[in-house]
Amino acid sequence: MRTLTPAGPAPIAGPGDPTPRRLLLCGVVAGPLFVVAFLVQGALRPHYDPLRHPVSSLALGPGGWVQAVTFVVAGLLTLAFAAGLRRALRRVWGPVLVGVWGGGLVGAGLFTTDPVSGYPPGTPGLLPEYGSTHAALHDYLSLAGFVALIAACLVFAVGFARKRELGWAAYSAASGAGFTVAMALATIAFSQAPALVAHGGLYQRVAITIGWAWLTLLALRTLRRRPAGRRTAAGRPRRPS
Repeated sequence: MRTLTPAGPAPIAGPGDPTPRRLLLCGVVAGPLFVVAFLVQGALRPHYDPLRHPVSSLALGPGGWVQAVTFVVAGLLTLAFAAGLRRALRRVWGPVLVGVWGGGLVGAGLFTTDPVSGYPPGTPGLLPEYGSTHAALHDYLSLAGFVALIAACLVFAVGFARKRELGWAAYSAASGAGFTVAMALATIAFSQAPALVAHGGLYQRVAITIGWAWLTLLALRTLRRRPAGRRTAAGRPRRPS
């Protein structure tokens, strides 16, 4: 019985097949698209403080549909990227966990959060313990995505370490740790902890940027590692003449 290891550059699909490349390119696009979208919206939205308020709150109020669509589009791109990873690497768990992160993003776009930290204007800092159903779904799906992304970082870190790619192993582990710490601080801040509440949005943005940077660089790395050339009739790569 063949044992699957967590990560690595071994190709499944032939180099003449353009599909994995297109799917991997989705991973290159998803992160920058998401980050630019929330940075621009946060800068332009009246009464919204990017240092204080969560990214999810951009889906509330006038123009909120833009952030909702951003969640869904970035999630679908990430799901495509996960499929590309599965086809480009002989691995299961890493791509599956990346796919769960993408699914969490889609869910976060379909189910909006409740107001928090005083946005939109006129709402309290923290709603009662039992909020709306759509907000609960948003939180649970987002949490599943966060946990999956952290786990993906660790799974790939182990895989890279086994292949003695220590730089990528260290970077993957550090990304998972950094994401965890920053998101934990953001969660405490959004719970209205006096010492942190003013910078909850900043902590969350740091976490999200760390996660997206890792995924984007992973997509670029995988693209560059795919061999060039044509496939022979036997299905093996052939060097260009």
